[in-house]
Amino acid sequence: MSSLLYDAQGPRAKRRNVVLTVVFIAALAALLWWVYGTLQDKQQLEWAKWKPFFGGTEAWTTYILPGLENTLKAAALAMVIALPLGAVLGIARMSDHAWIRVPVGVVVEFFRAIPVLILMIFGLALYSEYTNVSTDDRPLYAVVTGLVLYNAAVLAEIVRAGILALPKGQSEAAMAIGLRKGQTMRTILLPQAVTTMLPAIVSQVVVIVKDTALGGGVLTFADLIAAVSPMSSYYGANTIASFTVVALIFIAINFALTSFASWLEQRLRRAKKSTGAVLNPDDASIAGTAGTGIGGAIP
Repeated sequence: MSSLLYDAQGPRAKRRNVVLTVVFIAALAALLWWVYGTLQDKQQLEWAKWKPFFGGTEAWTTYILPGLENTLKAAALAMVIALPLGAVLGIARMSDHAWIRVPVGVVVEFFRAIPVLILMIFGLALYSEYTNVSTDDRPLYAVVTGLVLYNAAVLAEIVRAGILALPKGQSEAAMAIGLRKGQTMRTILLPQAVTTMLPAIVSQVVVIVKDTALGGGVLTFADLIAAVSPMSSYYGANTIASFTVVALIFIAINFALTSFASWLEQRLRRAKKSTGAVLNPDDASIAGTAGTGIGGAIP
């Protein structure tokens, strides 16, 4: 059986695919066995290394939960600032006025091109040299600044692409009924583009959550990643166990975000498909009689 995209495989191709599949599974099994043996030799799979996370609450209350709180705080602050800022920049890039469109375009392209870690380091130096921010708060400020500058630029392009993806007839119809461009953007284009942009926006939010780890790894920001080193030292070099638990926490947070976004997107799509109030038969008969002179009740 053939398809528009590919031809059906012949006997030789099927045998070759079976052989490649078996070789890949064998190689993967060998790699997993080697990893297991290495961790076993290094005593990283002993129960004593994992017991602090499953046999008590000390590791959670002392290291993990405070680090998680700082991670979520930095991510939440960055989201709250970057989302509206990105929307404003994205709309400004579509302005009819060159004195608005060109500078905003330069700003967006500039911050998109710089790695977020460099922006964080620059922010830390900036707060250290030119502000009175305390030493304890500087890492948080630097992490949020770097995340906001980079992700606002990326979100600006997402917003612009989402609006430009709408049919031109939407804007033309708005102009035909006398709406100004600002009214068209606010009441017609943006509400429709939200559903289209939502998956990309949530993907960027997930990036924000993950990029907070850069602050913990480089700027001594007391987040989940920064909690691994003291926790591993205190519990006897259980580095693998600590990183595994932290990775699972990140997976749970990001999975919750993507699941919520999927639910919200489906809900918005169902709302758009709604036809509004349902007429009863009497209303339909009256409407038909008034509009066409027919369709009324038969005496």
